[in-house]
Amino acid sequence: MTQVATHHRELIFSPAIRIFHWIRALSIVVLIATGFYISWPFLVAPESSDVLVQGWIRFAHVIFGFALTSVTIVRFYLFFFGRSSIERRSVKDVLSINSWITQIKSYIWMGHLNKAGVYGPLQFVTYVGISLAALFMCITGLVLYANVYHEGFGGLIWEISAWFTALMGGLAQVRIWHHIITWAFIVFMVIHVYMAVWSGIRFKHNSVDSIVSGYDYHKDH
Repeated sequence: MTQVATHHRELIFSPAIRIFHWIRALSIVVLIATGFYISWPFLVAPESSDVLVQGWIRFAHVIFGFALTSVTIVRFYLFFFGRSSIERRSVKDVLSINSWITQIKSYIWMGHLNKAGVYGPLQFVTYVGISLAALFMCITGLVLYANVYHEGFGGLIWEISAWFTALMGGLAQVRIWHHIITWAFIVFMVIHVYMAVWSGIRFKHNSVDSIVSGYDYHKDH
């Protein structure tokens, strides 16, 4: 008699985390596209006085920059103080040499990945790194914003922005590092999408659909 495999599901991503994930993803894509255009406005001839296109591109960059800043702050809060501890439990794996070995072996098709939380140690360290990069981009973005918009919120953060500009060695250095770290996000996005799809194929769970539905499915043994 053939035994039918059954599965059980586990909620690993709350609605808030899923919403913020996609807002952050959209913001990063728009910011990369508009950021490159701001640095090289190829749609308008250099001698043209038409600044309307550049104005709308800058407007989109500012709006999604504030969206990314807001999401970054909220995600840091949810990680440390959120009701669910499934993300925080991943720290146990980071501190375990055996967990690192298990994850590396699973990536070369030797066994399966057993995680204390929702992320493996390599995933967790990568996400922490990109989160810190996002924080840096938000700070440098606000510094650049304050140097263009001197009233309202820009005026409010002007003094601390001037201090940060001096700390980095001038406004040119702020712009350069803001541009350099952009490439970290480009590289991360390519690897992240590939690994999310590969993980679903390799382990049959914890794939792309989990960040859409919030649920991960495990086969009962």
